[in-house]
Amino acid sequence: MARNMKKYEDDLSARLKDQEYAVEYLNAVLEDAGDDQQERFLVALKDVAKAHGVTSVAHDSNVAREALYRVLSDKGNPELATLLSVLSALGLKLRIDSGKAS
Repeated sequence: MARNMKKYEDDLSARLKDQEYAVEYLNAVLEDAGDDQQERFLVALKDVAKAHGVTSVAHDSNVAREALYRVLSDKGNPELATLLSVLSALGLKLRIDSGKAS
């Protein structure tokens, strides 16, 4: 079973290197509301950061690598500036939508 999990993680990491896939992955987490939405989003963002190399993302976002792991844990609570910096380092940006169907 551990071998299958490793294969899944490797496959997910490879897919998350694709910018469009990463966007869809993060948006899917945000669209799935629930009490643990923030925790799931931070873990998903950590998956994307891992795919792109946490050390590189930490450097590009001016956040210490250890702090980045802490911020992107399921118990993390990043400040908006930190979140925006990490997203920018990944080539992503935050966007607000009304949520109303067009």
